[in-house]
Amino acid sequence: MNGLGGLNKSPHGVVVGLVQLQLPVVETPAQLKAQAERIVRMVGKARRNLGTMDLVVFPEYALHGLSMSTAPELMCTLDGPEVASFKAACVEHRIWGCFSIMEANPLGPDRNPYNTGLIIDDQGELRLYYRKLHPWVPVEAWEPGNMGVPVCDGPNGSKIALIICHDGMFPEMAREAAYKGAEIILRTAGYTAPIRHAWKITNQANAFQNLAQTASVCLCGSDGSFDSMGEGMFCDFDGTVMVQGGNRPDEIITAELRPDLVREARARWGVENNPYQLYHRGYVAVKGGAQDCPYTFMQDMVAGRYRLPWDESIQGRDGTPCGVAAPTRPYQGAEPNLLEKA
Repeated sequence: MNGLGGLNKSPHGVVVGLVQLQLPVVETPAQLKAQAERIVRMVGKARRNLGTMDLVVFPEYALHGLSMSTAPELMCTLDGPEVASFKAACVEHRIWGCFSIMEANPLGPDRNPYNTGLIIDDQGELRLYYRKLHPWVPVEAWEPGNMGVPVCDGPNGSKIALIICHDGMFPEMAREAAYKGAEIILRTAGYTAPIRHAWKITNQANAFQNLAQTASVCLCGSDGSFDSMGEGMFCDFDGTVMVQGGNRPDEIITAELRPDLVREARARWGVENNPYQLYHRGYVAVKGGAQDCPYTFMQDMVAGRYRLPWDESIQGRDGTPCGVAAPTRPYQGAEPNLLEKA
């Protein structure tokens, strides 16, 4: 079904390339500039690698490495030179691209930066702008995302969402993406080897539970301290693994995805049509199924009273185990996404 990795592209196909990018060391503005240039060259490699490729996807931390530095001189902005170079590369090579930046907080340097993902089309236009909702605590100090889970129109009539690394461990994230219409769910990451098993099963579960196709990729190789695992993988909407990469740095693994078959399954499946049946449970017995919210955790989140039965035993509540001072500033609430219509 994946057309030999996109070599044989169907009229309805979307060919995606996942870049298992070598884990960089970025500690200075000069290294940041050099890494941006390297990513631009890899966009060119992707186009030369496969003429049918529609979208090339770079991992989380592709530009900044895993230092977790929040130094202001290393942070990026949407109108900065790094993003401008990514846009130019997409135009030059006539390809869509998914990129990762650590974004300076628009409210000022006294606010933590965002871990941000971007999708840029082949005309150089920003099509998706996403701030990571679930930073990998207690390690990551990024501001929690406040613009929800956006979905954009992608190549060849597809609908695409992007979630980042730890986001994919929460089934609610992929469900939200699917609920908003995503047929292809991208997941970019910088994960290291201890997460390998959880990475695979959550990529598969996110696909099957939402009748979506998932395309996920990590950084790869070592920076002398950390070892990222690569492990790019494509999963079909029945949860099967279509293509899986290994741990070879800079390898681009490819597959043809078929959003048209996702749409067909969502429309025609009876058994295991989980996105629909979540809110129409038992429709054989009662007309239209039960359309309520029987889930206590959902009710409590909306009411602002979410509390686990084992809450008092939880020890990890801030970043102090990783040497980050406990915060004193409360969450400021959601903001509208500048690319989404009101």
